[in-house]
Amino acid sequence: MAELLDPRVDFVFKRIFGSEQNKDVLLAFLNSTFIETGEAPLTEITVINTYTDKDSPEDKQSILDIKAKTVEGKLINIEMQLFNPYHMEKRTLFYWSEMYFHQIKKGENYNLLKKCVTINILNYSCLDNERYHNVFHLREDHTGISLTDDIEIHVMELTKLEQHPIPLEKGGLVNWLLFLKGIDISNWEVLAMNEPMLKKAMDTLEFLSHDAATRMAYDARMKALSDEKSMIEGARAEGTAKGRLEGLREGKQEMARELLALGVDMSAIVKASGLSEEEIRKFNRYQQR
Repeated sequence: MAELLDPRVDFVFKRIFGSEQNKDVLLAFLNSTFIETGEAPLTEITVINTYTDKDSPEDKQSILDIKAKTVEGKLINIEMQLFNPYHMEKRTLFYWSEMYFHQIKKGENYNLLKKCVTINILNYSCLDNERYHNVFHLREDHTGISLTDDIEIHVMELTKLEQHPIPLEKGGLVNWLLFLKGIDISNWEVLAMNEPMLKKAMDTLEFLSHDAATRMAYDARMKALSDEKSMIEGARAEGTAKGRLEGLREGKQEMARELLALGVDMSAIVKASGLSEEEIRKFNRYQQR
């Protein structure tokens, strides 16, 4: 049996949940999400950006998310994140606002704006609590009253499933998340019993894993994601190193200032701090302004 592709890779995730023929799989996943938060289940959705062969898994900058619309006009965006990008919270708000903004044209009535829901499935820990599924709305701090129901952001952290094991028999959303996380195939039958539509998702993953063309595209996407991850980690390491150097330099300058205030000879300060006499005089003049 061929090794299964990782359903967390956005390219594969979109093939499973974002194709027209698997619209019922997406609907089942969304209903598990909304039912867990006490909302009524959806009866029908339209996938706005269905997966096509024109989608480029090699494109490092491509955003392989899934966009759907309910019969009432509510917009939903689902995105799978394998690793932590910069400023995930701000990025989430930015993409939510784009979705909300583009519903109407300039001059149209604001009452045409419909609720927009963002669902982020994260392969890393982000929030400082134990819940694997957190939901955010816009509410007043003291009374808890809602300003508007138009904004709703779901954050699902797959790592929390490891930190706080959940029985397979629980059913609902957790079964979908366990499937995405890569639970052992021997447990698939238990998951599918609790969430029947998961069987179709599993069959789709097995089919994709045996398809040569899909595996080639998958390998290309994995390379692109690996390159992107290396760039992000490199930038972070560079930023950390730069911060350390700046901190070290500030420490030397502070020591030089204190020695100057004590009337220590300049040559001794230069030797103790490692700074040049010109540097010391320059920042000292700046501080005295």
